[in-house]
Amino acid sequence: MRAETSERAGKSSRGTTQSGVRLYNERLVLSLIRKHQSLPKAEIARLTGLSAQTVSVIVRQLEGDGLLLKGDPQRGKVGQPLVPFTLNPDGAFSIGVKVGRRTGEVTLLDLTGAVRQSYVKSYRFPLPSGVVGFVREGLAAVTADLGKRQRDRIAGLGIAAPFELWNWEEELGAPKGALQAWRDFDLKTEIAGLCDWPVLFCNDATAACSAELFFGKGAGYRDFAYFYVGFFVGGGVVLNGAIYQGHGGNAGAVGSIPVPSSGGTEQLIRHASVYVLENMVAAAGLDPATIDRERDNWNDAGDVLDRWIAETSASLAHAILSTTAVLDLEAAIIDGALPQEVRAKLIAAVREHYSRLDSRGVAPVAILEGSIGRDARAMGAASLPLFANFMIDRDVLFKEAPDAQGT
Repeated sequence: MRAETSERAGKSSRGTTQSGVRLYNERLVLSLIRKHQSLPKAEIARLTGLSAQTVSVIVRQLEGDGLLLKGDPQRGKVGQPLVPFTLNPDGAFSIGVKVGRRTGEVTLLDLTGAVRQSYVKSYRFPLPSGVVGFVREGLAAVTADLGKRQRDRIAGLGIAAPFELWNWEEELGAPKGALQAWRDFDLKTEIAGLCDWPVLFCNDATAACSAELFFGKGAGYRDFAYFYVGFFVGGGVVLNGAIYQGHGGNAGAVGSIPVPSSGGTEQLIRHASVYVLENMVAAAGLDPATIDRERDNWNDAGDVLDRWIAETSASLAHAILSTTAVLDLEAAIIDGALPQEVRAKLIAAVREHYSRLDSRGVAPVAILEGSIGRDARAMGAASLPLFANFMIDRDVLFKEAPDAQGT
């Protein structure tokens, strides 16, 4: 193990590349410490079932690799003082790229999940050439303050982008044909050409779900549906503590769920999206640009906002019932690119609508307010390389005493 470290000493530590932290038990220890924030070796041994000697070796290795920090001894009533270990924020970094319908974002995340730097750029609608340009600018901006040692600890880059942008030209306000270039554009390959790190890609709503799963309220649930109310509503599904993507990577496409509408049914995306609010604001003779511009205060929308919340919450309640009836989920978590006050009102209205639906035969579901908001998609993208390199499947962590290897 040490030989592997020394062979790469000129480039990076053993734990900062995709081939690093290979051993199951090392990932298990890192994952448990991340979950509990800090743990002494005795508690790690208890939770994993590993021997005290094995845990000492692993912790010493991870500390030597710069992934763990030793805390101050904590003396209890009896016995030797316990020394807690925490993740070292500078132990690894990851970059997330969010391609949104109106804004792009490049985010630098540290090993603890804290946002170190963020670069945001607005545009009327996303074009491939413009996206590559903003990513190039963003990479330079978020890494400008990193020293060489920190740069060498960048584990990778994750991309969160919507699928099939070319199908939504009218809703985005783009000229006809303007977005067709996305059909044959390989965003992952183009961005990979801008850097030397491994590059991962997923749907933007799936990335937001990932952020809630690992950094938000989702950490406390094994099975839940996730709804992200952005310019277009999207979401994800978590089963057995892990994101379920389906055979085509498009599971949790909640925007396609049919919900009641006047005259029949329509997809949820037509009822629970921010673009719908913008259209309603414009129809009322107000400036729809204020919705995008005033990110923390939508009070200027007045009664229009109340009507949108009523319509959106009713549609979300139906979508939650449909999803829960099939998957028997513990919870539905709703987040979005919304002011916190609006999000809170929306959740309350969803609960009220859901309570009036005929849910006989369906297990009760907790309807929860998300905890991350606008940063969810960029943070989720940045989390992909961190968890690919350093963490273990979350399902193991629910067991608290997994069948560890090498006991």
